[in-house]
Amino acid sequence: MVTDPSARAFSWKKLTALAAEGPPPLSDLFDHNPGRVAHFSLEAAGVYADYSKTPVNQTILDALYGLARACDFEARRDAMFGGQRINETEERAVLHVALRDTSDRIYTVDGQNVTTDIHAVKDRMKAFVEKVHDGRHDGYGGAPLDTVVNIGIGGSDLGPAMVSRALDPYTVDGRRTFYVSNVDGADIASVLRQIDPERTLFLIASKTFTTQETMTNAETARNWFLSSGGNEAAIAKHFVALSTNEAAVTDFGIDPENMFAFWDWVGGRYSLWSAIGLSIALQIGWSGFEDLLSGARGMDRHFETMPLEGNLPASLALIDVWHRSFLGYSARAVLPYDQSLARLPAYLQQADMESLGKRIDRSGQVVDYPTGAIVFGEPGTNGQHAFYQLLHQGTDVIPCDFIAAACGQVEVGDHHEKLLANFLAQPEALMAGRSVEAARSEALATGKNPETADRLAIHRSFPGDRPTISLLVERLTPEALGALLALYEHRIFVQSILWDINAFDQWGVELGKGLAKTILAELEGEVDVASHDPSTADLIRRIKRLRREGGVA
Repeated sequence: MVTDPSARAFSWKKLTALAAEGPPPLSDLFDHNPGRVAHFSLEAAGVYADYSKTPVNQTILDALYGLARACDFEARRDAMFGGQRINETEERAVLHVALRDTSDRIYTVDGQNVTTDIHAVKDRMKAFVEKVHDGRHDGYGGAPLDTVVNIGIGGSDLGPAMVSRALDPYTVDGRRTFYVSNVDGADIASVLRQIDPERTLFLIASKTFTTQETMTNAETARNWFLSSGGNEAAIAKHFVALSTNEAAVTDFGIDPENMFAFWDWVGGRYSLWSAIGLSIALQIGWSGFEDLLSGARGMDRHFETMPLEGNLPASLALIDVWHRSFLGYSARAVLPYDQSLARLPAYLQQADMESLGKRIDRSGQVVDYPTGAIVFGEPGTNGQHAFYQLLHQGTDVIPCDFIAAACGQVEVGDHHEKLLANFLAQPEALMAGRSVEAARSEALATGKNPETADRLAIHRSFPGDRPTISLLVERLTPEALGALLALYEHRIFVQSILWDINAFDQWGVELGKGLAKTILAELEGEVDVASHDPSTADLIRRIKRLRREGGVA
């Protein structure tokens, strides 16, 4: 529970009253304070955030700071860094920050030093990466293992896949990396068509080595490997396990020396910093992976040590809570103006929605306020030709995060300047909008007659006053990406503190997984399906009939 429920209730009531007055118009905020940007922007670990285009003034921000203090922000933050079991429902610590700390600091869980274990696994990862890269760990025919196929799902796929794409320009020459996650056979079949078994290293990423989708794909990869020239003995060289289940790994045929462990205090959506990031290290080299960790560590230091008023992740989280719980904005768009960050919105969907999609607070009570926004997005400028119409003129107000690097990873002609021009124009347009009078004047200026101009003006007007946050880095390096991802991680955590929910469990995904196992037996056999609701039972029977008629069952 929160430390001071009465103080929290008082702060919540105060913010509710401020919201009832209506959010302050963004244009008025700048009119009353032309120097607003200096007071509503922060920079940390190379990430600059301008949140001046959000409907907060100092009164609102002070009230949000009061709410954070009533929720004991600093104690909850310190409890995470201190290795306490803040994931109460699973009785686990949450220590992904320890994975990227290269200092002499000791992290403990239940009094046990876990730093030594972290360094031991990282040393083994480094040695393995170097052996693969210099050819000492080669394929069964002597060819270099220059192709990696990571097989995982959820956090064992989304994080590494996103980072690998984002840091593609830093790829070691001659290396290729593929990711397989979906149990749909088309996913792995597409990858297997593109690779050479003699040159491929498969990483099987599953903590328990029992995840249905991952192990189904792993068995398919294993069978393909054996039927394409490999043999049982070669499995040990070509397959690696990112897991803690040594017995299952050994049964699969993987050499335990090629098993890299992580711990129950590493949540799936926070696992790219652990052995799950081996695919990243194999792609960009160990020094590049360490740079990624270093960037995240820079943001960790800022988050842990900076007071609330100057704390970047905390400040953005307060605005998120203001938008969601008090102004009722139900969604947030993540809009990276960088094609290499194409998978960032999908990654943040899991990080944010799996963490904050909770209706039960930490004391077991149903909350009476909105939590967890719907997160979606697409790289700019592609998104501008897809869903921005709704952002500008739709009936819902959707706050947006705009993300860009001042310098492109690849500078081609004036492409990056045009990209940045759009990155800057869209937040301005969302804030300013266009009045009916301005739309009418523009129509007249283009030669429309007054009657047509009058008719079109209402359709061409924009309400404006749509909130945005702009995030800017110098260049998307491994360090910058690490800092950006850590910023979002901590931002999510702070929201959970204010909402008094557990950001680190995900019980909502379990029911469907259990039902799927039951239904699988019914699809594969002549098992009675009467135990389901009528709709599901009918769909099962229909699918079985269509598969028989299609000649596949």
